[in-house]
Amino acid sequence: MGTLPSVDEIMGYFSSLSNWGRWGKEDQLGTLNFITDKKRVEAAKLIHDGTTVSTARILDPDNPDSLGRGSTLQRFMVWTGDSGIPNDHLHIDGPTQEKIRLRAAREYVGMVAHGSQTHVDALSHVMWDGHMYNGFPASAVTTQFGATKLSIHNVEAGIVSRGVLLDIAALRGVDWLGVGEGVYPEELEEAEKRQGVTVQEGDVLLLRTGNFKRVEAEGIHPKQGQAGYSAACLPWLHERGVAMISCDSINDVQPSGYDRVELMAPIHAVGLSAMGLWLVDNMALDDLAETCARLNRYEFFFSMSVLRVVGATSSPVNPVAIF
Repeated sequence: MGTLPSVDEIMGYFSSLSNWGRWGKEDQLGTLNFITDKKRVEAAKLIHDGTTVSTARILDPDNPDSLGRGSTLQRFMVWTGDSGIPNDHLHIDGPTQEKIRLRAAREYVGMVAHGSQTHVDALSHVMWDGHMYNGFPASAVTTQFGATKLSIHNVEAGIVSRGVLLDIAALRGVDWLGVGEGVYPEELEEAEKRQGVTVQEGDVLLLRTGNFKRVEAEGIHPKQGQAGYSAACLPWLHERGVAMISCDSINDVQPSGYDRVELMAPIHAVGLSAMGLWLVDNMALDDLAETCARLNRYEFFFSMSVLRVVGATSSPVNPVAIF
């Protein structure tokens, strides 16, 4: 097992791992800049038989907070199969709904995107010392307009690249990692060797800890504890030039191992605000791990689109792996 960086070392990461200005002072994409057109073409060559696997959790309004992350998810039906389409919407005056054979359903869906569902964090999600990634002020996220800088809608091309799954639960020979068990760079490299794959620049890294199976068996931890990346992984992720990371938890191991409140989630704090590193929380990876093991392939074509909501700091997503 590795060693956690000291608090002083973590504080140093905000400078030593910073990507501010690397792609220009107005850059709003951060590490997604590592995904080049050439990288996308190379990723497309990984599609052999067309097998697809979704890595998104199901959105269920009847069970919106299955991981205890403070989620809300509401679905209100506007039109239903028995209500028909209102006459004023059809721009007619005479016929009643009983005389109209056409029916349609319509609903309103609302949610808190940073919750139990699979979601991507925009770089406007986290601030440190009054600034977001690339030096944009925290005040650029306003009550009226939301994120006026680093909004999720900037990811207009989606995220298409080579995906790599590192199955740490399988590496340790367990069904799941326990609450508060962090993953260290040494294990990332051991998993690479075990699976015959190497994480490269521009990759999307998916880390499996077995967290969903743990929650199913043990229930939600009262303090939202879970396994995930330890802060020691930050220099490794920076050195490898990873474009985006994800995990079957919120990425950060919880508790993080630090007593200071501002270091409760150092992967989020340093990754988002200093590195411009994109994070997908709560990715469903059990089916993907089974497919990778069956095919003996831990690299694949990865595709993910976001909702281009202006001013939003997050988006629910359905990432797909294609083999």
